[in-house]
Amino acid sequence: MSLVLYTCLLWLCTSGLWTAQADTHKGSSSHRGLAPTNVDFAFNLYQRLVALNSNKNTLISPVSISMALAMLSLGTRGSTQSQLLQSLGFNLTEISEAEIHQNFQSLNYLLKQSESGLEMSSGNVMFLFRNLKLKDSFSADIKHYYESQALSIPSKDWTKATQHINKYVESKTQGKIEHVFSDLESPATLILVSYIFLKGTWKLPFNPENTREEDFYVNETSTVKVPMMVQSSSIGYFHDSEIPCQLIQMNYVGNGTAFFILPDQGQMDTVIAALNRDTIHRWGKLVTPRQMNLYIPKFSISDTPDLKDVLADVGIEDLFTNQSGFSDTTEDVPLTLKVVHKAMLQLDEGNSLPDATNRAPLHLPSESLTLKFNKPFILLVFDKFTWSSLMMSKITNPA
Repeated sequence: MSLVLYTCLLWLCTSGLWTAQADTHKGSSSHRGLAPTNVDFAFNLYQRLVALNSNKNTLISPVSISMALAMLSLGTRGSTQSQLLQSLGFNLTEISEAEIHQNFQSLNYLLKQSESGLEMSSGNVMFLFRNLKLKDSFSADIKHYYESQALSIPSKDWTKATQHINKYVESKTQGKIEHVFSDLESPATLILVSYIFLKGTWKLPFNPENTREEDFYVNETSTVKVPMMVQSSSIGYFHDSEIPCQLIQMNYVGNGTAFFILPDQGQMDTVIAALNRDTIHRWGKLVTPRQMNLYIPKFSISDTPDLKDVLADVGIEDLFTNQSGFSDTTEDVPLTLKVVHKAMLQLDEGNSLPDATNRAPLHLPSESLTLKFNKPFILLVFDKFTWSSLMMSKITNPA
């Protein structure tokens, strides 16, 4: 067993967040070697994006981005390929390119098969503009490892091309994601689109009848009204004395889990800087059930972050500059590349199966801890089986 795989297995098995389950897919245990690498890349990317958008909502699906970039590497060679895979966190002296793609293949399968309790529509797809043609070998590889495809855009008009892409993603997400990007953006001949819509059913659902309008304090001078979900129950809670925040862990039906992190006043940047794999591991062991009166805003947000600068910032510079590095992708060079990521998260009561308890009048015991997420907070959503970072967000204004 390789050192990387052994370390990953040890971390997962000792983490309070890991639930041992039998693999149902032959060879699927190989995905576990990706867990620490993908999570490290996730936090690195998330922290850099938040820094670029300090006063805005930030929402990304790190595992979707990792998978999209790994898929793109199939069409690169030389320094471009090495830079891309190394920036994703892979040590190419310890793991081969073939192993990386085989591991992502297993991960992709497991994410689609996982009983996460999440309504999730996601995918990675390439669009070819201006009669660009992919090499047959590249098309076969992305289909084999990533169940992806490259689609030609018949029109030579950029406005019609963007409409074509938007309609494709809308159809794949059952109308949840209607707009990926606009024709105002600069055109490209190869467009890599990564998209995800996420919504879940809570193990401890909120009663919709208890949702009420309350103030959300965006900053010291700005307040907005939001629908606030409320429940009184025993919830995993931790008040961190090392990192200035309080947090709860709420589980979805199945393998999904979410950390809601509320920084102390003025400490958002400090908390974000402290987020890493070890921090989540520690929190997973230290959260303990506590009776509380919990308030969480109900919202639906989407984000299309500009990845070009942040990917260059993490070391993937050749991706947009060294066109010769894409000689294994297309029969036509040079090409221009655009990488687009669209994420949408819907947070609601998750109360698809109301019962008598949920219909009972809400009682908020005065002796219980009251925790209100009524100011900017962090929300992280993971799949516990693969330990994949499905969503990372900073919610500055849920309205």
